[in-house]
Amino acid sequence: MSASIRTLFAAALVLVATGLVDAQDEKSPAQTAAKPIRALMVTGGCCHDYENQKQLISEGLSASIGDIEWTICDYDDKRETKAAIYEEDDWISRFDIVIHNECYGAVEDGDFVQSIVDAHVRSGVPAMVIHCSMHSYRAAPTANSWRGLLGVTSRRHEKVKRSLKVVPTAEGKSDPITAALGDGWSTPNGELYIIENVWPNTNVLATAHSDETGNDEPVVWTNEYQGVRLFGTTLGHHNETIQTEQWQSMVAGGWRWVLEK
Repeated sequence: MSASIRTLFAAALVLVATGLVDAQDEKSPAQTAAKPIRALMVTGGCCHDYENQKQLISEGLSASIGDIEWTICDYDDKRETKAAIYEEDDWISRFDIVIHNECYGAVEDGDFVQSIVDAHVRSGVPAMVIHCSMHSYRAAPTANSWRGLLGVTSRRHEKVKRSLKVVPTAEGKSDPITAALGDGWSTPNGELYIIENVWPNTNVLATAHSDETGNDEPVVWTNEYQGVRLFGTTLGHHNETIQTEQWQSMVAGGWRWVLEK
């Protein structure tokens, strides 16, 4: 075989090999499509329209975020109870994110509450906490673990339900989570939670003024607790607030932050 033929033959082998590598690297659209985010929403308890809220929240996030595989545990009997999914073995491992929108203020089982916190810390699965989650489990002896995860401590709300003027903090003005609030946003209706304590690593993004306390109460924040990223808001008592573009944009921004998207 002449030198020129050997050169051509070697070049052909390179082209074939390259083609094989390229062919192996090429994947079908189905193979390259991102897997849906596996989301758990735990909802239920007293005092709120969770039957409709679970739809407003899940459908709003799906519209903003895209492909989400939802598991919604709705304990809609309105009793002060314990969400059964938290008692399943390694329940959190099936999910990429957990949304807590529950109202179980009278639960006193400290081991049960601690197990919820431990599941997040052990797995690193991020969380979003909405409205009455901040008042849940306050009777448990391990309540401080739950509050550390939440990033705030609250045990009561204002007596009067009213429109709330939500104002971004200095940090919130430049944060994409609260971008839709502009310089301030008045909710259609609201129930303002009184915040007793803001925990370390909590970054308050927006507040609303309380005439009862005279303080600007945190209403939107992010938190990092033992490696767990968390977004929280006390806004969300009324469906008309949850349905707004501002609330939906804020919660979608919180979703992206906790998942680092």
